[in-house]
Amino acid sequence: MCRLFGFRSSTPSAVHPALVTEKNSLLIQSREHKDGWGIAAYGPEPVPLVAHGVGPAHSDPDFERVSSRVSSHTVVAHIRLASVGAVELRNSHPFHHGRWSFGHNGTLREFAKHRAAVEALISPSLRGNIKGTTDSERCFYLFLTRLAARHSLEHSVPVESVARAVAETMSLVSAMTDDPAVQGGRSAMNFLVTNGEVMVASRRNRTLFVSTGASCGGGTAGLPPVGTQVPQFIVASESLCGGPYWAQVEEEDVVAVDARLFFHRWRVNELAGTDLFPPVNPGAPANAA
Repeated sequence: MCRLFGFRSSTPSAVHPALVTEKNSLLIQSREHKDGWGIAAYGPEPVPLVAHGVGPAHSDPDFERVSSRVSSHTVVAHIRLASVGAVELRNSHPFHHGRWSFGHNGTLREFAKHRAAVEALISPSLRGNIKGTTDSERCFYLFLTRLAARHSLEHSVPVESVARAVAETMSLVSAMTDDPAVQGGRSAMNFLVTNGEVMVASRRNRTLFVSTGASCGGGTAGLPPVGTQVPQFIVASESLCGGPYWAQVEEEDVVAVDARLFFHRWRVNELAGTDLFPPVNPGAPANAA
């Protein structure tokens, strides 16, 4: 298990409170999720600045130092509780490739058994970028494979295409790894992905919350109606402070904001149907990133 945090805003803002000082900040949560941390922040350049640590965020001064300096319109942060892969920097989230950053809260069921099958779905031109040993990094490159079959990874991408690639990744992986006959036999796949413009998050077998105002005040209770332009979009594995301004995302939902911060929401099975996704040949080269 891990913990995710995503922030998207029309104007650059500090995220230090959410990461360090809120009642249930990531720093506090890292007392349990102690196996590394990472922060990706987007500035004027399309490629994010990324910092990682391998120890507990609450006892690593670099986590608070980096958090205190981040003022950005788009941030992804992650604290890790290792399940697959050793505790080392190459396994710390968020993973990044070109413009794209990705974090995962969850575990693929019996990953060692299914690892080769998952990797076989990743384009060879992307597979060579895998550096670590986690199930999460492989989900990231499977997502990029699906997305790159339709769009260049170097340019702006419609939010619907990103959401569909997330949903299809979830569907492909769950078809291989789930065992309905076993109690707790479902892979957990809360994904968070951004290119600095759109931000997409999914919920499967873990909790996920959204706020559309300041993390502990403002905004409105509940998820906004689809098509609403929001001032901020904040995603977290847990409410950072309690109160009515954090809405829980439904199981098997995908939520997102586009580049203009309009809110979107889909069911996974609505996005990942075979009529929406032509098959992708994993042997074909992916678009450049």
